[in-house]
Amino acid sequence: MDDAYSDPSTEWEEHADWWRANFTEGMDPEYEEQLLPLLRELVAPTLGDRILDAGCGEGQVARLFAESGAGTIGCDLSEAQLAAASSFRGPERGVSPLSPLYVRGSLEALPVRGGVFDASVAVLVLEHVAAVEEAIEELARVTRRGGRVVVVLNHPLFQTPDSGWIDDRILEESYWRVGPYLAEQATLEEVDRGVFLTFHHRPLSRYLNAFVDAGLAIERVLEPHPPPGFLALAPAYAQSSDIPRVLAVVCRRVATEK
Repeated sequence: MDDAYSDPSTEWEEHADWWRANFTEGMDPEYEEQLLPLLRELVAPTLGDRILDAGCGEGQVARLFAESGAGTIGCDLSEAQLAAASSFRGPERGVSPLSPLYVRGSLEALPVRGGVFDASVAVLVLEHVAAVEEAIEELARVTRRGGRVVVVLNHPLFQTPDSGWIDDRILEESYWRVGPYLAEQATLEEVDRGVFLTFHHRPLSRYLNAFVDAGLAIERVLEPHPPPGFLALAPAYAQSSDIPRVLAVVCRRVATEK
């Protein structure tokens, strides 16, 4: 793999302010209307639970769990993202006294003991990780037997590079084009003006097999419709309302910790 894609923390350090400005405190309808409510339902955090948010970024998912009374740790490789997450602490921000604890570390080598969490989550993170099998093994390792591992991905089929809505004026057809699905590749994508992030595309089978190999039993797979607030952002989005943007996989840790 090209060295340009070898250190994802560099990109997230550079664009931490952009992420915070566009995706936190209600700025992004996909998080507010879909991802946060979905995670609350799938993880169902309660007082006394121990939850890991792996690849926590500026911490909005970790804060969601902490506000339910769960003992929450957020882990991220980017110091700038962790600094942003820590700035949300304190009563003046309206945050629960049970604020998350944040630690720096990579998903491929989480800096926590094995089997200590009731649930571990990775939300829109694994598609930025090169060593995906190692990251999934780590999620399983730190989760207690019987605990949950919840992963949310950009949909590996419908969000493949070069996918998108097509209005074919010659054939007078409109359809969602799917890019080369089986070709694994790392692409540097411009997600906003001047904001470039690395995405690793893999077929769904690679993720599912990695879950099984890590001792995780797959319990639920969800492909939700894009939420109304997202579809309202542009007319082209409304045309693709039946194309899922994300895939959520809920697993149970069944193997003993290594």
